[in-house]
Amino acid sequence: MKLSRKEFLKLSLAGGAKLFLPFGVSRCGGLIAGNNSAQGSAGALLKSAARLPEPFTIPHPIPPVLKPVHTDASAEYYEITQKVGQAEILPGLKTEVWGYDGIFPGPTIESRRGRQTVIRHRNELPVPTVVHLHGGKTPPEHDGYPTDVVIPVGSRKSGHGNHGGHAELNVIGEGTFDYEYPSDQAAATLRYHDHRMDFTGPQVYKGLAGFHLIRDDEEEALGLPAGEQDVPLMICDRAFTENGSFAYPSLDPSLKGDPGVEGDYMSGVLGDCILVNGVPWPVLEVTNTLYRFRLLNASNARRYRLALDPPPQEGASFVKVGRDRAC
Repeated sequence: MKLSRKEFLKLSLAGGAKLFLPFGVSRCGGLIAGNNSAQGSAGALLKSAARLPEPFTIPHPIPPVLKPVHTDASAEYYEITQKVGQAEILPGLKTEVWGYDGIFPGPTIESRRGRQTVIRHRNELPVPTVVHLHGGKTPPEHDGYPTDVVIPVGSRKSGHGNHGGHAELNVIGEGTFDYEYPSDQAAATLRYHDHRMDFTGPQVYKGLAGFHLIRDDEEEALGLPAGEQDVPLMICDRAFTENGSFAYPSLDPSLKGDPGVEGDYMSGVLGDCILVNGVPWPVLEVTNTLYRFRLLNASNARRYRLALDPPPQEGASFVKVGRDRAC
C-alpha cells in the first residue's frame, strides 16, 4: 500500500485489535482488526494481572534473518537451538520465553526455490519438541508429525514413551534432529512452529514460532516491495501474570505431565494484549512508498478482521498477492 508521507505504523487493541496506518496528510487512519472482546473467536478471554503498556510507545521490531552455517552446491545448512530465554515484552518486566535460539519470534529462515534447506534443531528445553513447517511441501519423515519428537539434550529414549500426554511418542532424535526441506514450491510466506502432540498450544504460546520465507524468480519479477519495505507481521494475543510471565491455563504448567487446560478455555485462549513480532502495540516509522505486509495470525484462538480505517477515498485498500493454502 502507498502511504502519503513519513509517519507511523501503529498496532493496538481497543476492545479488539487495530493496526493503525497513516492515511493522508492531515488525518491518521488505521487498519482495523475488529474483534470486540471474544466476539467472533472461539475460546475465552484471559486477562493479564500485569500492567499493560500504553499503545504506540514501543518500536516495532523485525525478527533477525538466520545465516547459514555453511553452503554447498545444492543446499544451505542452518542450526537453531530451542532454549529458554528472557525478553522484556512488558516494560520493566522479564518474560520467560521458550524460543528458537531463545527469542520470540524465532529467527526468520529464507530459502530459495529448488535449493534444499537443512536445519539442525537442538532441544535444550525441559520437554520434547517437534518442528512443523506450516505450508511446506515436506517429506513425511521431516514434516513434524505431532508424535515424532526430539527429546531434550541429555535425555534417553527409555522412559520417554509418552513423556507427558496420552499419545505414544516416536523419538526421532536424542537432543538434535536435522529437518530437510526441498523448497520445491513457489515463493511463499511459511512459518515453523512446535507441533508436539497434546502440547502444541502452550508451547507455541511460550514462543516456539517463526517465519520461513521461500523466494523465487517469478516473485522477484513482480516488482513487489523488498528490503525494508517487506515487513513480516506476526500477530498474536497473550496474557501475562503479575511478574510478567506468560499466563496460560494449563492443567500442568510444567508441560511434563497431563495435557489440557482449565475447563473455561477448552475452546481456546484469548489474551488481552496484542503482540506484533513479540512487542505489544508497537509503532513503526514508514515512508511514502509501497509496503508489503506478510500477515501471520499466530494466536491461540483469536480471529482478526483487517481493514483500513478510514478507507481510502479511491482505489483498493490492499492488493492481495498471496495467501495460506495449508493447515
